[in-house]
Amino acid sequence: MPVPMIDLRAQYRRIKTEIDAAVAEVFETQGFVGGINIDRLEKGIEAYLGVGCAIAVASGTDALLLSLKAMGVGPGDEVITTPFTFFATAGAIANLGAKPVFADIRPDCFTIDPDAIEALVTPQTKAIVPVHLYGQCADMDPINAIASKYGLAVLEDAAQALGARDKGRPACTLAPMAAISFYPTKNLGGAGDGGMVVTQDAALAQRVRLLRAHGAGTTYIHTIVGTNSRLDALQAALLNVKLPHLDQWNAERRAQAAYYAERFAEIPEVIPPVERAGNFHVYHQYVIRLPHRDAARDLLRARGIGCAVFYPLALHMQECFRYLGYEEKDCTHAAQACREVLALPMYPELTPDQQDEVVAAIKEHLA
Repeated sequence: MPVPMIDLRAQYRRIKTEIDAAVAEVFETQGFVGGINIDRLEKGIEAYLGVGCAIAVASGTDALLLSLKAMGVGPGDEVITTPFTFFATAGAIANLGAKPVFADIRPDCFTIDPDAIEALVTPQTKAIVPVHLYGQCADMDPINAIASKYGLAVLEDAAQALGARDKGRPACTLAPMAAISFYPTKNLGGAGDGGMVVTQDAALAQRVRLLRAHGAGTTYIHTIVGTNSRLDALQAALLNVKLPHLDQWNAERRAQAAYYAERFAEIPEVIPPVERAGNFHVYHQYVIRLPHRDAARDLLRARGIGCAVFYPLALHMQECFRYLGYEEKDCTHAAQACREVLALPMYPELTPDQQDEVVAAIKEHLA
């Protein structure tokens, strides 16, 4: 039985009537930029998270970039982050002329290791960007303590973790600013690129609003140099339909993760994902470790079973960051994870029969 990595059509079928009506309304009004759908989405995210300010932007990458810029990150600054993440995390830092500084990860939950951060702080350090990876929050309390000790800004990269919690506190509320992605495959995904900046700081929020609109608070009056990073009204309309379903979809992902864990308990060679104590994992990805990962990936694909490697090469070893002078041993846990991790099918509509098919293929690989 073929099993897709993600089936967006299945989600669409569940809410097709609502989505079609919302999209049709946008075309009927011809209001494609700004307007009521953007306002509704920003207020909806504020209410969902219990935060003061949510600012819609064109992508998750822009959410990172504009947040860092609003915090004052620029040339000559250093920003500490993880090498085991999607490229945009470090790319946003480098695109501002700042230097990414990579701290290794915890091998159990793949998020940045707070114990590796403090030794990397220098007089040039401006900020820390922890990533809530695969749907699980980084360990924010010690990270925030380090930031407070040295006067550093903190930006949560929550692109993969909307709905996740740490000790009952929602992701995106654990630091002064947070960045969200609405890429189609995210737990709350649009029909293209989209993002959101979240903050409790009204001054930072206003700066992001200016930055997303060419630095203009009033038409043709530019107080700072910004860019064009507006979220389309069509995307907002779709996301407004989906947001009320997010908690249910996350609950379904957690149930599927529990079923995977039950089945993989029969296979000692497989290391299932670890939910860190106090965390509420929303399983944007279900990522296992196993021997001979590449062979397992090839077998699953030959069986028509979707899988992916997030990520095959840690950022500290990427060619574009060679100028930073890192060696693989500088972040050994990240490098090892790159050799061992495999993401399996995970989406709310995934059935137990489909999961059984995935597990059977993994067993065949290890036989």
